[in-house]
Amino acid sequence: MDTTQRTDQQRSADRRRRELLEAADRVVLRDGPHASMNAIAAEAGITKPILYRHFGDKGGLYAALAKRHTDALLDSLRAALDAPADRRERVEATLDTYLAAIEARPQVYRFLMHPADGGQVGDPGFDVGKHSVPLLRRMGEELAQVIEDRVDLGPGGQQLARVWGHGIVGMMHAAGDWWLGERPCSRAELVRSLADLLWGRLAAAGDKVGGPGF
Repeated sequence: MDTTQRTDQQRSADRRRRELLEAADRVVLRDGPHASMNAIAAEAGITKPILYRHFGDKGGLYAALAKRHTDALLDSLRAALDAPADRRERVEATLDTYLAAIEARPQVYRFLMHPADGGQVGDPGFDVGKHSVPLLRRMGEELAQVIEDRVDLGPGGQQLARVWGHGIVGMMHAAGDWWLGERPCSRAELVRSLADLLWGRLAAAGDKVGGPGF
């Protein structure tokens, strides 16, 4: 097989994988954490063994969906952090971007973060707990790198940036999960309250010399 044939086959496989992920997204938007491999295969018009052939198992499909949505969310968070505004406005915009994302697609959020009570007969739910922690860890590391690159935290700054990054992600996740379930206040009120909690130390830290600023 020559290089052109291999490239064409890879493109075809990549396109088919995207189509299957889009079918999975449609099922997740409809069923949330109760989405099943049976339902996803039916939506894609294929059999379950073919779905397994592309993703290996439920964990492989979950990981692919998690990466797809986490990549999009991180792109949005980076855009909020890079917006031409003062630091407090960027902090609030970043918090609001996360909350707006889970509010806009709550079923996707629940699929990624909440295990189902039980799947269809013969098709148990996705093992969400096994995969959601790495997703949050990735977000924490990404935010930690942003903080380290932009904020002068003094001696031990790298370790402190990781503490802040994972702490902020944990706070956003826990507060957002509670808010999405109970809706005790408006999104704007929650953003302001969380920003107030973060602001004291963030306001005191200077920009890192040679960095892009924060």
